[in-house]
Amino acid sequence: MSWEVVIGIEVHAQLRTERKLFCGSRVSFGDAPNSHVCPVCLGLPGALPTLNPEAVRLALRTALAVDCTVHERSIWARKNYFYPDLPKGYQISQFEEPLATHGRVVFDTDGGERSVRIRRIHMEEDAGKLVHDRFPGVSAVDLNRAGTPLVEIVTEPDLHSPADTRAFLVALKQILEYVDVSDCNMEEGSLRADANVSLRPAGSEALGTKTEIKNVNSFSGIERALELEIERQRSVLDAGGHIGQQTLLWDDHRGQVRPMRSKEESHDYRYFPDPDLPPLRIAAETIERAREELPELPRARRARFTAASGLSAYDAGVLTQTAATADYFEAVAKGVGDAKLAANWVMGPVQALMNERKEDAAGFAVGAPRLVELLTLLVEGVVSDGAAKKVLALLAVEDAPASEIVEREGLVQVRDAAQLDAWVAEVIEAHPDEVGRYRAGEARILGFLMGRVMGASKGKADPRQVSELLRSALES
Repeated sequence: MSWEVVIGIEVHAQLRTERKLFCGSRVSFGDAPNSHVCPVCLGLPGALPTLNPEAVRLALRTALAVDCTVHERSIWARKNYFYPDLPKGYQISQFEEPLATHGRVVFDTDGGERSVRIRRIHMEEDAGKLVHDRFPGVSAVDLNRAGTPLVEIVTEPDLHSPADTRAFLVALKQILEYVDVSDCNMEEGSLRADANVSLRPAGSEALGTKTEIKNVNSFSGIERALELEIERQRSVLDAGGHIGQQTLLWDDHRGQVRPMRSKEESHDYRYFPDPDLPPLRIAAETIERAREELPELPRARRARFTAASGLSAYDAGVLTQTAATADYFEAVAKGVGDAKLAANWVMGPVQALMNERKEDAAGFAVGAPRLVELLTLLVEGVVSDGAAKKVLALLAVEDAPASEIVEREGLVQVRDAAQLDAWVAEVIEAHPDEVGRYRAGEARILGFLMGRVMGASKGKADPRQVSELLRSALES
C-alpha cells in the first residue's frame, strides 16, 4: 500500500526576559544549580504568582509575527502531572482559551513554496531539569529553569516529509530571531521542538495513529529521527501490524528512536483554570500597536532585496539569514551606493573574516561605516581589490581609518601611466615566447602576462589600466 506521511510540530521557544514568568527570580543559563529560585517557582505553600508583563509583550510579538489572531482574553490553566522536576505538581499553561490561534508560516523548499497553518500559540512556564550524570546511581534536580517563560507554537498536521519539517523549523526560528523574542539556542534549550508523525493510506482524509518524538536538540536531528520513525511505521503497517500511540525519545549519540512512555491525551492532564491568576486581557489598541512595531520579516526583506537592490534570490537569502546581517548589508549598500559590490563583500571577505574571528554581524569588529570608507577607496581606484582585503583585516584589529592604513602600509594603487608603461614593457621584453603565443591567437596568455605585471608592481598597479595598456602593447 502507498502511505502518506503526516507531521505536526510543537515548538517551545523560551522568551528573552530577565525574570521568570510568575516571579522575580532571574533567568540565567549555566549558573550553579538551584541558585535562581524562590518560594513561587519552588511551589511552596501560600506563594502566589505575579505575571511578568515583558513575557506577555514578547508572546504577543510572536503571535503577530506568524499572522495569528490574538485574543483579547485568554485563560491561565493548571496542567497537572507529577514529575520530579515539577515542584508544584502542575504547570501553569493555557488550554481552552489560548493567547492566539489561526496563524500561518510560509517557507521555501526544494519543491517550491510551502505553508503551515499555526493552530494555536499559548504561554506557559517551563519545568526544571533532571541531571542524571552528576551523582552515581541517582538523578539530581535543578530548578533554575522552573518558571522560565515559554510560548508553545502548535501547528496543524500540514507537513508531509522530514525535509519540509526541517525547512519549516528553520523559517520559524528565523522569524523568532527577527522579532527578537528568543535567542533560539537549541543547545541551551531555548528552542525545543517535538514532532508528531503518523502514516495514512494515500488519498485518505482520516489521520493515522501518531507517535511523538521528543528530546531532539537540532533540526538535523529532527529530520533524521522522523526518517527513522517513518520507516519503522511503514514496516509495521506493511506487515499488517498496528501503531501504538506513544512518546519516543531521540538518542542523538546512537542515532536511534526508542520508546519512552505511552502518549498522553489532554484529558490526562486534568486542565482547569488557575484560581490564583485572573484572565489575561490585552486591549485591542495594544495588539494593533504591537503589530505596527513589528520589524520587516525575513520573506518580505528578501523580496525587497531582489526587487529594489537587484540581487539574486540566492544572494538575498544569504544576506537575510539574520536581521543583523541584513542591517549591516543595507548600511554598507546605502553608503557605497552599489548594492552588488556591498553584497559581494559582505558575503565574501567580510563573512570569511567573521568566521575566522568567531563573530557575527551584530558584533563584527569592522562596523558598516568603516567598511563603507574602505569600499569607497576601492571604487575610487585608490586601492586594488587585493589591497582592500588586506586593509579589512587590519581594520578588525585597530581603530585607525582605512585611508590612514592604506597610506601607512604603502597600499595606494599606482595609476601613473608612465610607471605602468614601464612595467608592461619590462614584462613584454622578459617573456618573448609568451608574447609570440598571444599574438598567434592564444588569448589565455594574457592572464599570465597580467600576473607578471602585477608581480612587478608588487600588487600596486591598477589592474584595469594594466589590462588596457598590455592589450595595446601586444597588439601594436
